Amino acid sequence: MDKILLHACCAPCSGAIIEYLIHEGFRPVVFYSNSNIVPYQEYRKRLDECLRYARECGLEIVEDTYDHTAWRCIAEGLEKEPERGKRCLECFRFRLVRAAKYASENGFDTLTTTLASSRWKDLAQVDEAGRYACSLFPGVTWWGKNWRKGGLQERRNAIIREQNFYNQTFCGCEFSVRPETSPHRSDVPLCPVPPQQP
Repeated sequence: MDKILLHACCAPCSGAIIEYLIHEGFRPVVFYSNSNIVPYQEYRKRLDECLRYARECGLEIVEDTYDHTAWRCIAEGLEKEPERGKRCLECFRFRLVRAAKYASENGFDTLTTTLASSRWKDLAQVDEAGRYACSLFPGVTWWGKNWRKGGLQERRNAIIREQNFYNQTFCGCEFSVRPETSPHRSDVPLCPVPPQQP
C-alpha cells in the first residue's frame, strides 16, 4: 500500500484507526464524505472534530461536497428500514463510491473506512459496500480490515475521553432517530422529481 485514503465518518470512530496507521508508518489522507448527516449544523460539528484531530496528527483532510438531496434519493423507499437494514447498506455504498472515485482521481491505491470501527454498524455491510465501490474504479483496492480487534475498540474509547470528542447520539440521518427527536423533517419527498423537458 502506497497511498491510503481513509474515509472518516466522525472523529470518535477515527481516533484509534488514525493512531494505528501512523504507528504502522502510514500517512493516510482523511476523506470526510457524509451527506447522510442532518441537520447541516450537526454535519459541521462532526466535521470540525475530524478537522481538529487530523490536524493535530499532521494529516491532510479532504471534505467531500455535502449533498443531502442526492443521499435522500438512495434512501427512497427504505426510510422505515431498521438500523443495519437495507438503507444502511445503500448509505455505505453512496459514501464509499464517492470516496473510491476521489481515490481513483487522485492517485490513491487503497481505500478503507472508519465505518468499520463502530459496534453499531454491520461489518459485513461495510465490507460489501467497500468492495462494491472499489470494483467501480480499477486500481483502487479495498482494505476491509476489522478495526474493532487488536485492542482498537478499547483504544477508541480511551481517545474519545482524552480528546473530549463530541460524541454524537445518532448515526446521522433523519431515519436513524425517533420521529419525535428527529433534528430534520422527513415528511418531504425523498427524491425530487426532475422537471419535465419541453
